[in-house]
Amino acid sequence: MPRCHGYAAKDATGTLSKIEFDRRECGENDVHIRILVRVAGRGVGWLTSADPRTHAHAHAHARAPFAPHLQYCGMCHSDIHQVRGEWMNSTFPMCPGHEINGIVEKVGDKVTRFAVGERAAVGCMVNSCKKCDQCTVHKTEQFCEKGPIWTYNAKDVDGTHTMGGYSTHIVVDENFALKFPENLAMDAGAPLLCAGITTYSPMKFYGLDKPGMKIGVVGLGGLGHMAVKFAKAFGCHCTVISTSESKRADAIEHLGADAFVVSSDPAQMAAASKTLDGIIDTVAIDHDFNLYTDLLSINGKYVVVGLQPEPIKLGAFSLVGKRISFGGSIIGGIQETQEMLDFCAEKNIVSDIEKVPMSYANEAFERMIKGDVKYRFVLDLETI
Repeated sequence: MPRCHGYAAKDATGTLSKIEFDRRECGENDVHIRILVRVAGRGVGWLTSADPRTHAHAHAHARAPFAPHLQYCGMCHSDIHQVRGEWMNSTFPMCPGHEINGIVEKVGDKVTRFAVGERAAVGCMVNSCKKCDQCTVHKTEQFCEKGPIWTYNAKDVDGTHTMGGYSTHIVVDENFALKFPENLAMDAGAPLLCAGITTYSPMKFYGLDKPGMKIGVVGLGGLGHMAVKFAKAFGCHCTVISTSESKRADAIEHLGADAFVVSSDPAQMAAASKTLDGIIDTVAIDHDFNLYTDLLSINGKYVVVGLQPEPIKLGAFSLVGKRISFGGSIIGGIQETQEMLDFCAEKNIVSDIEKVPMSYANEAFERMIKGDVKYRFVLDLETI
C-alpha cells in the first residue's frame, strides 16, 4: 500500500497543507479506491492555481464530455466547521472530504460488489456496527446505535483516525462504497454524496416528493440548489425563499423554480402565506424560523437540514395553529444513497460546480464562507 498524499489541517486554524499518511492495507472485505490518478512516468502531482482549469465551471444543464478516469472530491461547508474545530470534536491532523468518487484499484478476496477498474464513490460514512436495528432492519446506518464511523475525524475499525477525500486514495469496506453511475459526470456528480443525499433523504422520508406538492426551499446554496432540482424531478411546484433578490433569475431561469420570494420583503412573504405543503430549510446561519413557518399550510412539514450553530428559537403558536410538523434530517443510509445516485442517473441530475485544484482549497474555504460559489466547489485531483 503506497503512502497516501493529501491536504490536511494541522490545527484549528483550519489551514490546509500537504501531508503524507498511511491508509490501512486492503482487507478481504475492502475496496481500495484511487482518488488521484497516477500517470506512468510522472509520479504523483498536484494541480497549481496557475493551471488554466482552475476556474473551470461545470453546469448540470450543459455537461461536457468527461474523461472516464478523473477522480474528484467535493467540498462541503461541514469541512470548514470540522477543520476549524467549530463543532468541538476535532482531532488533528485532519484530512477532510466526504464527497468522493474514483476508480477501484484493488479489492479484497471476499469482495463481490466491485471489480478493479469500476467507478466507486464514498460519502459521509465508512463503517458502522452492522448489527443494530438501524443498520440491519432500517438500513439507516447514519443512526447506528453505536455510532457510524464517519469518513474523516473519527476512529476507524483498526483504531486509527479516519482521513477523508482530499487525498490520493481511500480504503473502505465494500458495504460502504457506492456504485457511481456511468452516465453521471464524475466532477459535477461528486457533491451528490453529501449535498445530494442530504436533500433527497428528507424529501423522501417526510413525503415531500409527491407530484403536484408545493415545496419551499429556504436558502439557495449548495444544499438549496440540489433541493430545487429534486423537487422539480419529483414533479413538485417549487418556491425558493431567499434574502437576496439577486438570486431570483438563477433560481427561476437556470434551476427551473416556479416561484421566488424575498424573505425580507413583508409584502412578498404575506402573499406566500399558507401556500406551501413543505419546506426544506438549508440555511446554516442563525435565522428566524417563525418567519418561514407562516408560509406553510395546514398540516405542513418543516424540515431543517442546514446546521446553524445557535439553538433554534421557535414559538409554539407558529406550530399548533396549523398542526405543523417540525423536524430535521442528516444524510441517508447506504441503500438510500445508492437509490439517490440511480435516480440522479435516470433524471440527469448533478450539482452546479466550480472545479478547482487542490492547491486552491484554502481560498475556496474563504469563498464558501462568503457564499461566493455557484453552487459547490469540487477538487480536481488529476495529476499534472
